[in-house]
Amino acid sequence: MEYYKELELVLETKKPQEKFKKFADFYAKFQKSKINFAVGDRPIVFTKPSYEGLCKVVSPQKVPKRSNLTTKEGQINLLHAVLHIEYSAIDLALDAAYRFHALPRKYYEDWLEVADDEIRHFEMIEALLKELGSSYGNIEVHNSLFEASFKTQTLIERMAVVPRYLEANGLDATPMILEKFKNYPKDGMLEKIKDALTIILKEEIEHVKKGDVWFSYACELEKKDTAIYFEIIQKFYPRGFLRPNDLNIEARKEAGFSCQELKIMAKKEVC
Repeated sequence: MEYYKELELVLETKKPQEKFKKFADFYAKFQKSKINFAVGDRPIVFTKPSYEGLCKVVSPQKVPKRSNLTTKEGQINLLHAVLHIEYSAIDLALDAAYRFHALPRKYYEDWLEVADDEIRHFEMIEALLKELGSSYGNIEVHNSLFEASFKTQTLIERMAVVPRYLEANGLDATPMILEKFKNYPKDGMLEKIKDALTIILKEEIEHVKKGDVWFSYACELEKKDTAIYFEIIQKFYPRGFLRPNDLNIEARKEAGFSCQELKIMAKKEVC
């Protein structure tokens, strides 16, 4: 099995179900076969997302808002937004496993496991969206998550930005969404959405934790202090930590953030 060549083919596949089938075949071989990690050509820097052509891409400000979740439209908008995050996360995990060479096998195991999780999340949310009569690509999306993949071309930046910033932000945002459900009457679809988001939140903690491990590893490789995290985030997201009161402190601690990091983010002592 030529690891990088075969994974590149998975990344290049545009249609979700076709991509998932190719990944399942690749992942099964990865788990059972002897892997040839020989490096050939330089890895491709993907400048266009694999969902281009399937989804209409607009600026983040023009994506439909997740309004009243008691309405079908509001539920569809929320589910589609989550679905797009999951699809973007699949490609980000695959790209992390593809782009960075000569790392311990455990690194590749971790990010392929994350990709496998994200595919399962996608299929879970997609099933709910279809139950409401919609599907992926019916609503406009933005490229904010995808853009992180070609902006961060070093391991230390990728691990800081994707799992420890973008995914970690999800640890903060999802509980706020779940909190809104308390104000709505009991509804079958709302309960299904709440259960799905709860599963995703729990598993995303592990993804951020993997990012924490490999961010620390990258810091050791480059002989950098882990405090460089804030410099990296400031470089890519100058307005990165503007809502300190919304931090999910316990989830972030579980995912590997130190009390000192959380103090800087929250602008106060939190642990």
